[in-house]
Amino acid sequence: MIWFIVLLIAIIIVVRNIVIVPQSNAYVVERLGKYSKTLEAGFHLKVPFIERIAKRVSLKEQVADFPPQPVITRDNVTMQIDTVVFFQVMDATLYTYGVNNPISAIESLSATTLRNIIGELELDHTLTSRDTINSKITSILDEATDKWGIKVNRVEVKNIIPPREIQDAMEKQMKAEREKRAMILTAEGEKQAAITAAEGEKQSAILRGEAIKQQRILEAQGEAEAILAVQRAEADAIQLLNEANPTQKVLTLRSLEALGKVADGKATKLIIPSEMQNLAGTVTSIKEMLTD
Repeated sequence: MIWFIVLLIAIIIVVRNIVIVPQSNAYVVERLGKYSKTLEAGFHLKVPFIERIAKRVSLKEQVADFPPQPVITRDNVTMQIDTVVFFQVMDATLYTYGVNNPISAIESLSATTLRNIIGELELDHTLTSRDTINSKITSILDEATDKWGIKVNRVEVKNIIPPREIQDAMEKQMKAEREKRAMILTAEGEKQAAITAAEGEKQSAILRGEAIKQQRILEAQGEAEAILAVQRAEADAIQLLNEANPTQKVLTLRSLEALGKVADGKATKLIIPSEMQNLAGTVTSIKEMLTD
C-alpha cells in the first residue's frame, strides 16, 4: 500500500512537471532563482522543486496602442500625437530580464523620441511628414530595444491633434479650398456644356446643309430625267411617224399643230413655210383627210 502511494505521488510529480510549449511561444525557466534555460515549442520536462517557469513569452507580433502625448513643435505649437507600435520579441531571455516592464518602457521611449523629432519640425511640416516621422521613430526604437530582445517592426502616428484655434483655421482653409474646387468644377461643367452645345449646333447645321444639298441634287436629277423622258418621247414619236410613212396630208396636219403651239407662245413674229402659203388649199386637204 505504501509503495502504491509513493508511486502515485511520483506519477503526479512527473505529470505536474511536464511542460508543453505552444507554437510561437517560449518559456523562460529558472533553477533555484537563477536563469536556467528557454524552452521552445514542443514537449519538455523540468526538474521538480528546483526549476520553475519564470515567464511565458509570446513570439508573435504585438501591437501597443499608446494614448496621445503632448509635444511642442519648433514654432512653439503644442499638439497631441498618439502612436501605435508594432513589435516582436526575438529573445525571450532578454525580454524577461532586460527591462522590468517592456511595454511601459517602449511607451516612454516612444514619447521621448516623438518629442525630439517633432521639436525639430514646424507645424506645417509636422502635418505633412507622417511617413518621415514614422520612419525616424521606428529606426530609433528598434535600435534602442535590441538590448531588451525586442524588434520594433514599425511605428504609426495615428492622430496629430493641433490646438483648437489652429483646427478652426485649418477647417476654414479646407472649406475655402472645397468651395474653390466646386466653383472650378462648375465652371468646367458649364464650359463643357457650351462646347457640347456648339458642337451639336455645328453638326446640326452641317446635316441641314447636307439635306438641302441632297434635295437640290435630287430635284435637278428629277428635272433632268423628265427632260430626257420628254426628248425620248418626241424622238420615239418622230421615229414612229417616219416608220408609218405618213402622207402629205398627215404631215400638213402635224405642221398645223406645231404652228398652233408656236402661236400660243410669246413670239411676236411667225414665219410660215412656203408650202403652207396656200391656206385655203391646206384647209380643204385637212377636211378631206378628216373625212377619210
